[in-house]
Amino acid sequence: MNYRELLTKYPVIRKLSLLQLIAYFGAWFSNVAIYTMAVNFGSTAFAISLITAMHLIPAILIAPLSGSIIDRFKIKSLMLTLLCIELLMTLLFLTIDSKDDLWILMILIFIRMGSSSMFFSTEMSLLPKLISGKALQKANEIHSIIWSFTYSAGMAVSGVVVNYLGIKTAIIIDAFFFVAAIILFLNIEFKVEIIHTNEKIRTMIKDGFLYLKNNKIVLHLLFLHSSVGLTSFDTLVTLLAKNEYKYVIAVPLSIGITNAVRAFALMIGPFFITNRINKDSLTYIFVFQGFAIILWSFLQFNFYLALISLFFTGFVTTTIWSYTYALIQEKVEHKYLGRVISYNDMIFMISNVSTTFFIGVAAGFFSLQLITFILGLGFFAFAIYYKWLKTYL
Repeated sequence: MNYRELLTKYPVIRKLSLLQLIAYFGAWFSNVAIYTMAVNFGSTAFAISLITAMHLIPAILIAPLSGSIIDRFKIKSLMLTLLCIELLMTLLFLTIDSKDDLWILMILIFIRMGSSSMFFSTEMSLLPKLISGKALQKANEIHSIIWSFTYSAGMAVSGVVVNYLGIKTAIIIDAFFFVAAIILFLNIEFKVEIIHTNEKIRTMIKDGFLYLKNNKIVLHLLFLHSSVGLTSFDTLVTLLAKNEYKYVIAVPLSIGITNAVRAFALMIGPFFITNRINKDSLTYIFVFQGFAIILWSFLQFNFYLALISLFFTGFVTTTIWSYTYALIQEKVEHKYLGRVISYNDMIFMISNVSTTFFIGVAAGFFSLQLITFILGLGFFAFAIYYKWLKTYL
């Protein structure tokens, strides 16, 4: 089964994929506006890393609660509510006018990304309830392609909009993406088994952690999936634009173009790798990812050479993300899907936040090239880790 056959056979997956494209694009579209505001306000490297972290920390803090909510309440009502919250927070970005408002901005980002994170977890727990087997694997790949593409392309397009039309205009356009997502979602119908439970949220949270404790292989897979957090390059890209490339190209354009290259690689990579990825070849995928990041570290001195090497850093990232996610879904009982997937997002975001703060703090002591080199070495460590883990799968 290929992607086209999947989308033809399952109309609901086709509609959910379109919803993902719009909602996730909206979730990341205003990021360049946010980062450009931070630069214009004269923010420090640590402040920029903190703003970046506000996009990631919500998934860590709300994961136990959100997983239990997903497993207990009606999925469609929950997803609609989350989309409306994202729309409201985006509109409130328009109230940020000075450096003194940065703390308000961080709160708004926290709430919006908390809603986005729960929306993401809800969808990922919904897919195994609609399809299974090869269809689920392909749906995961489509989802990861969309997520990866919108994560970078949203900021890429936004970079052009911010540069030529301004920060406020970009935020207003972003709000329209959420309006479109809400309208589309209201017209999607799907049927899933609703497990009515009288369990308290606290009990469900405890049971979720006990499930992980008693299923060590799942816990190892969550950690393996978190390896993708080492590619959390937002702070790195912003600092390169601010410190290195501003003499070559405008800051928002630098951020936008850089993410456009990543988006292209993230999007097309799976089309070349999907039929070659398996439990044996995944080790070499990790190694390739490490070499690509190290190559980028050596070529960062030149904006245009860096773009070429950056393409290779994104070429296999989506495959690592989607394949390790599928391994997790296959090992988890449906009853615990919402909680385990939320815990997975929590661990994944801890990896993202750790990488973000590492870059922000280390930038005060080391060169950005050395920091990037170290991130590349991290994937060699995960390749060794997976080689050991593979014997238990």
